[in-house]
Amino acid sequence: MTFADPVLLAVGLLVAVVLSWFAVRASRRRAAALAAAGVTPAGQRRPGRRWLPAGVWLTLAGLAVLAAAAAGPAATVPVSHASGTVILAMDVSGSMAATDVPPSRLGAAKKVAAAFINAQPPSVDIGVVAFEQGGLEAAEPSADHSTALAAVSRLSAAGGTSLGAAILAALSAITHRTVAVSPGGAAPGIGYWPSATIVLLSDGQDGGDGGGTSGGGTGGGDAGIAATVAEKAGVHIDTVGVGTTAGTTVDADGYHLFTALDAATLQSIAQTTDGSYHPASDASELDGIASSINLRLTVTHQPLPLAGAFIAVALVLLAAGAALTLARTGRVI
Repeated sequence: MTFADPVLLAVGLLVAVVLSWFAVRASRRRAAALAAAGVTPAGQRRPGRRWLPAGVWLTLAGLAVLAAAAAGPAATVPVSHASGTVILAMDVSGSMAATDVPPSRLGAAKKVAAAFINAQPPSVDIGVVAFEQGGLEAAEPSADHSTALAAVSRLSAAGGTSLGAAILAALSAITHRTVAVSPGGAAPGIGYWPSATIVLLSDGQDGGDGGGTSGGGTGGGDAGIAATVAEKAGVHIDTVGVGTTAGTTVDADGYHLFTALDAATLQSIAQTTDGSYHPASDASELDGIASSINLRLTVTHQPLPLAGAFIAVALVLLAAGAALTLARTGRVI
């Protein structure tokens, strides 16, 4: 048990002790005076010796407990609750500046991400990873969803894309350690994380500054290998395709590059991890993602205020003391 204000507790208990001392001293003086007069109160076995009535002791005990309540007592108790983790992997490559989806692919992705975040319960921790040619963690997983919303709103399109790096960066955010594929392409073991889900928002373009589908990416390994790492860890990847299959052109470093939605790549990633693919136009389907997350039971230690309980005990003691005193003397005090 802890107290928010130990000094106040010490002062309150000191006052209770002083009052007890004065009460005992006054009782003994009265007993001595009665003994000198040859009067022995009823129920007292030895003349000159007088103990405080029970009502007084209960009143003093009530004051002591009330002093403890004023000091802000609290106990730390373990609390179990269900929680899960969702990482929003946001594609911010140059191709996401394309306007075949108004106002732009990135703008549409940000709108979908914000709606998804707002729909999640407090039991789901949400993090954001923005990726170009590698992963950049924009917000760590947290129950404070306003942090994720702020991170999404700050994103802007620039650079290239590596879907493999995006998945590995999201897995790093989930496991809180760097997850990487070895030079030989072997998928590392990262444990089992069934309570985590990755939502990948992208146009599926993998490996260029706004175009091309090399399928490999740079710095993060092949998207297929990265998806296998997630699958072995029990992490589902739900992909959201942003863009149109008809495509459009974007300006990148003075060049006009053609870019179109690569739904096949995104569908393959989702299928590998037993996830699902969603076109951004059907973003309402994302509402069901949270319900598919296997929430884990976690235990946190939270303070439990006890001032109310102390006050209740103090009131009971004071009431009992007043009742006994009233019954004995006809007076409350």
